[in-house]
Amino acid sequence: MRKVVIVLSVLIIGGLGAAAYSRSLKTTDPGFKTVLVARGEVVEKALAVGAIRPDQEISVKSKISGIVRKSYREVGDYVQAGEPLFEIQPDPTPLELTEARREVESTTNAWDQAKRKFDRQDALRKQGITSSQDWDTAQRDLQETESRLGLAREKLALVEKGRIKSERLNVESVIRAPVSGTVLELAVHEGDPVVPLTSYQSGTALAVMADMKTLLFKGTVDEIDVGKLTEGLPAKIKIGALPEAVIEGRLSKISPKSKTSEGATLFDVEIAIVASKGVVLRAGYSANADIVVKEKKDVLLIPERLVKFEGGKATVEVPGEMGKEPVKKEIKYGLSDGMNVEVTDGLKDKDAVVERPPKKIE
Repeated sequence: MRKVVIVLSVLIIGGLGAAAYSRSLKTTDPGFKTVLVARGEVVEKALAVGAIRPDQEISVKSKISGIVRKSYREVGDYVQAGEPLFEIQPDPTPLELTEARREVESTTNAWDQAKRKFDRQDALRKQGITSSQDWDTAQRDLQETESRLGLAREKLALVEKGRIKSERLNVESVIRAPVSGTVLELAVHEGDPVVPLTSYQSGTALAVMADMKTLLFKGTVDEIDVGKLTEGLPAKIKIGALPEAVIEGRLSKISPKSKTSEGATLFDVEIAIVASKGVVLRAGYSANADIVVKEKKDVLLIPERLVKFEGGKATVEVPGEMGKEPVKKEIKYGLSDGMNVEVTDGLKDKDAVVERPPKKIE
């Protein structure tokens, strides 16, 4: 009986060992997995990073100095060209007033001298003892000083009263909308000081206006991609605040000059919005745009991570025959979208390509 038990135990243990050995043969891991070549679509794109902006923003400024007496509009109001935005109460500095009065005084003296010179030349001309050239010069000098005197008087009136209406100028203390559009920003409020726009100073920006009917994507493209771009290429714009919306556009402008930002060389681009599909766009929305450089459909694709580019050649690994080690195979490739690459030669549909596991960092 004891012998029988021992024999049975040996048989059982031996059987279990054989089964385990059999299973290990069936589940031997080759050390890699395979990916099948498949047909699909590949799109070569250039990424532009930017925002939704009006085609043109208008900065509203004043031609007179003073204090904002009244503001007629709020941010978001639509205003027709010519409608009032602000009223400025003239408040010239003592220096501005002194300079304006001094200019009137000096040009008045210059006009008096020019008038006396012309009267003398005119009298001599009537007596026939002066040349036509001297008379013409005196007349021209008188006309020039008369024009300067008129401008000086208008400037003084502008400084003192904040309002001028003449053949040369039409300036008043009420600042009106230069164009029809939406008020995007109010930079001043009642009681704020205003510096006028002149030939030597930029002046205080009172408000910013724009026509919101014409919006653009304005952004930048990296120098690596800009060489691929041409005006007219289609683009898909994605709005950060509207993740479900995809706006169609077309590349309308590429800057001829680069700029540097945080060490990167970038080029400004503009994309005209073709169709917003009912999406309400607002100026300032941050957005990215995929500019479609090239597009191919129903082509052979494999993940680009499986391709080794070396010495001007592209190779992949394919499984060896009869379970042998994988072998390298050269392929020809076409478009890439950064994830997948088109295979133009060397592989067929549903061919297997080896994918090695990532190397462990010890």
